[in-house]
Amino acid sequence: MLQNALPALFLLVVMVVVAVVLQRYRRNLPGLRSKQGPALTVMNGVSLGPQQRLVSVQVGSGENSTCLVLGVAPGGIQLLHQMPMADLGIPTADGGSATESGTAAEADASVTGAFARKLADLKGGKQDAS
Repeated sequence: MLQNALPALFLLVVMVVVAVVLQRYRRNLPGLRSKQGPALTVMNGVSLGPQQRLVSVQVGSGENSTCLVLGVAPGGIQLLHQMPMADLGIPTADGGSATESGTAAEADASVTGAFARKLADLKGGKQDAS
């Protein structure tokens, strides 16, 4: 009986040792390292239909962050527009702020105004100063 159990026990010990070694050194193995890219934060999303959405995403943090406007549909995700967050004057998701507003209502108004001005500039139209 020991002749049949010995190879099975040996294999079990080898598997446990391999599992412990991989668990301990998984951070040092290049193939098992988690892929870390820039920080992504979904800022807002609007449903355009049953399966279509318009999503704005902040990529990165601080002064180097970028705002992406993405169209999301069952067929895929398409980049619609890209612009640095500093150009918009929008508070960043990491707590930093590109605006000097004191209250949340003032910050929302400045965000809306900055975006409206930038959108009007891109469309080539002029916006009324109101």
